[in-house]
Amino acid sequence: MIFLSIRWVPEFGFWKGIYLSFFHAISAYNNAGFSLWSDSLMRYVGDPLVNIVISLLFIIGGIGFTVLADIWQKKSFKKLSLHSKIMIVGTLILNFIAMFFIFTLEYNNPNTLGGLHSLSDKLWASYFQATSPRTAGFNSLDISQLDHSTIFLMIILMFVGAGSGSTGGGIKLTTFMVIILGVISFLKGRREIEIANRSISENFIFRSLAISTIALIFISIAVFILSITEKADFIKILFEVISAFGTVGLSMGITASLSVIGKIIIVFIMFLGKIGPLTLALSLAKPVNSRIKYPNEDILTG
Repeated sequence: MIFLSIRWVPEFGFWKGIYLSFFHAISAYNNAGFSLWSDSLMRYVGDPLVNIVISLLFIIGGIGFTVLADIWQKKSFKKLSLHSKIMIVGTLILNFIAMFFIFTLEYNNPNTLGGLHSLSDKLWASYFQATSPRTAGFNSLDISQLDHSTIFLMIILMFVGAGSGSTGGGIKLTTFMVIILGVISFLKGRREIEIANRSISENFIFRSLAISTIALIFISIAVFILSITEKADFIKILFEVISAFGTVGLSMGITASLSVIGKIIIVFIMFLGKIGPLTLALSLAKPVNSRIKYPNEDILTG
């Protein structure tokens, strides 16, 4: 709030500047994505102070409270838990890759990066829009004007989401990383995931696959229903549903025009994304404890 007030108090006056700083600081840290301007933060697309403070807030909030506590206690990267290391390294890698692709894909788009005059503005916009989709919800570029390839990239980022035990949603970065590492281990012929001199058991791989599969099932059903009830492009419907699941809040402009059924579906998907797909599935399913073990038999796959 103090850093943001340096920018907004001179612009809006003391009390309004403090209020704007306080509101956006809380909104950013809690990954709410609410802004008091209709264009979110597009007017500050090239402002270093606003970009750095807001992005650091939602990255810290989205990395997870367990990671923050681990960093505070250990104060050394080598001593951190495997979860913390995966979250920190995975966040840096994902943000860098996303920034590179957004900068490349939107560089010549006259309605987004192409309309910005300086290279620094384009880099700030690419950085902010790369880090924001993972549940932050702010935007410094017009989402509706982005290229379809960029929209699809943002859909993936929103689906992955933030960290476990954080203020963000999605399937969570660690879940995504476990699945990727599990595929790599399978291709290498290993039964367990080995990373940073540690191994991850099969139970966590199955759990990650269950979370992702349940999420994809609910998302597919929601997209199917909305494609029937709403008169909008498929990419916009998919973006709206994934944004709701990741509790991101970004939209391509169809939220206000949704039908009653469409709004109910989006509300349910937001609720699902907040409590977690596995939590909802376990609350509805009846656990079965069977002592019977049947003989194994192989089936053809792939």
